[in-house]
Amino acid sequence: MTALALESLWSATAPPGPQCVPLRGAQQAEVAIIGAGYTGLSAALHLAQAGRAVVVLEACDLGAGASGLNGGQVIAGLKHDPDELEGLLGASLGRAVIDTVSAAPDVVFDLVERFNIPCEARRVGWIQPAVSAATLEAQNSRARQWQERGAAVEMLSREDVQRLTGTDRYCGGLLDRRGGSVQPLAYLRGLAHAALAQGTQLYSRSPATRLTRNGDTYRIETPDGSLSAPWVIVATNAYTGALTETLRRSVVAVPSFQVATAPLSAQLRAGILPQGQAASDTCRLLRYFRLDASGRFVMGTRGSYTRTPTTFTVRHHYRAVRELYPQLARVAFEYHWGGYVALTKDHLPHLHQLAPGLLAGLGYNGRGVAMATVMGRLLARWVLGEAPGTLGFPVTPVRPMPLHAFSRLGVRVAVQYLRLADAWTRSHS
Repeated sequence: MTALALESLWSATAPPGPQCVPLRGAQQAEVAIIGAGYTGLSAALHLAQAGRAVVVLEACDLGAGASGLNGGQVIAGLKHDPDELEGLLGASLGRAVIDTVSAAPDVVFDLVERFNIPCEARRVGWIQPAVSAATLEAQNSRARQWQERGAAVEMLSREDVQRLTGTDRYCGGLLDRRGGSVQPLAYLRGLAHAALAQGTQLYSRSPATRLTRNGDTYRIETPDGSLSAPWVIVATNAYTGALTETLRRSVVAVPSFQVATAPLSAQLRAGILPQGQAASDTCRLLRYFRLDASGRFVMGTRGSYTRTPTTFTVRHHYRAVRELYPQLARVAFEYHWGGYVALTKDHLPHLHQLAPGLLAGLGYNGRGVAMATVMGRLLARWVLGEAPGTLGFPVTPVRPMPLHAFSRLGVRVAVQYLRLADAWTRSHS
């Protein structure tokens, strides 16, 4: 088995990010943010715009986590359909959450436009192709529910999906015109530049090693410095560590892995996603795919916890690409990379108050570009004095998952089972 050289397509093609240095010495701020992903930088940007003194601490280099490694799909809504959200949360809160998540792509694309972020942003819709009649029926219900609420969501026939994706492997699908895509690392770096321009201070390679509270002030220690602030936002999502152990055990970090081809010829590009939509299908282990601005085909699906993937461990990615697009059988794969997705037990993002002045938002279940950006704005509004009950999203207690220590084993077993179930579905549809 040949070991793969890990390199992200996004890091190879994104504009440069800001030059950041580690935190050294003692500093103070009005708001301290742990984690410089979409959640943390969105919160920082919105707080800085309101005149707050904000310092962001990033454990690694900017973009080393999921915000710099994801597929860049900007998706409205959550895993739950609108009627289900109202049933879970009640009519009033449910409607507020629906409004919040429906408008999530607006927040992303508005920031891109307002701060002139060069991130290959395209808002031409998101396609969810259906792999079976059963999932197509569920999509009909989903589309109807969103249409009743005024959303630009429509059903696609088999022929529509084939025309828009260039593959005949699906039986229909759904088109959500609210969605789109960005170059995810470029978007992250753009948020960082924007936050810095508004007065935020950002330190990289500054992991928070200890968090203590003295009266109304929190103190965060890093290897070479410390930061004190009355407000702290924990924005670490799937990379949450022992600093907030209970929070870490409230999500499961699941690996996702992507591959990207060499740039396709003009002839091949013309027949694959010709209108530029991104797609995520309804497989149990969903496959998400798109073209980048240079015409490379990008495919992602569940990965493994292996530190150094081999051609054997990513064979499912190669197979998926060639199953959907046999015409790509001779096209080489140039990039391989992966990161972690934070899954929650209820498949909902979580907004928490861990203690007075200590807030957290995480658990985006694969829809982090839009939802993490929105979560950062919600956290900023809370710090700025808005009552939690008016945020348009529930504040819930942290609930650690039972047997969390065995979560990786559980993920491995579940992935194998779901992979077999998907193979059976594809062979019988």
